[in-house]
Amino acid sequence: MTYTKPIKVLIVDDHQIVIDGIRSLLKTSHDIHIVGEALHGKEALDILATKEVDIIILDIEMPIMGGIEVTKIVKEKYPDTRVLILTMYDTLEFVQQATEIGADGYILKNKGAEELEQALQTLAKGDEYYGKEANKTLRTGVRKKKKGDQDKIQLTKREREVLQLIAEGNTTPQIAKKLFIAHSTVETHRRNLIEKTQVEHSTKGLIKYAIQNDYIK
Repeated sequence: MTYTKPIKVLIVDDHQIVIDGIRSLLKTSHDIHIVGEALHGKEALDILATKEVDIIILDIEMPIMGGIEVTKIVKEKYPDTRVLILTMYDTLEFVQQATEIGADGYILKNKGAEELEQALQTLAKGDEYYGKEANKTLRTGVRKKKKGDQDKIQLTKREREVLQLIAEGNTTPQIAKKLFIAHSTVETHRRNLIEKTQVEHSTKGLIKYAIQNDYIK
C-alpha cells in the first residue's frame, strides 16, 4: 500500500485536550490530513460511515464505547482502515487484546510527535507498528507461555537476523539499514518467515514466534 496523497486520519479520545495536542503535533506534516475527531467510539463509527479514513488513532478507555470494541467493528466493517492504538496503558492485558483483534499499531501517549508520525507513516505503507514498550510487554507475557524446542522451524542465518529485528520493534526501513540490504529484500525475508512459521497477524505473530522459540532474549 503506497500513499501518494495525504493520509486521512481520524482522532478518537475522550479528552479534548489530547485531541488538540495530537492536532498540534501533526499540523506541520503535509503528508497527514486530519479529517475528523470524536470523543468516544460511537461517535467515531458515525464519522467512519460518512467519511473516508485511512487511519484511526484510538484511545482504549472511553465512555459509551471503548477502543477495543471499536477496533473489532472497524476490522469487520472497514478492513481498509488501519487502527493505531494510542494509550497510556502498556499492560499485558491491553497489548494482547490489541494484537488479538487485529490492531495495526500500539504506542503510548508519553511519546512525542516523531514516534506518532513514524507510526502513521508505517501503517500507511501497510506495515504494523508496535512501540518498544508494547513490544517489551508482549515479550514478557509470551515468555510465560513458551513452547518447547521441538516446535522450532529451521531458519537461515539471515532470516533469524530479520526475525530478531522484527521482534525488537524495528520497521522495514530500519531493518534494511541495520543489515545493509534493500527494503525489498527485507520484505522477501518477512514473507518467507510468515510462510515458514505459519503465523497469523503478520508482524505480531512473528514477534510471538521469535519469543517462544528463543530468537530474542
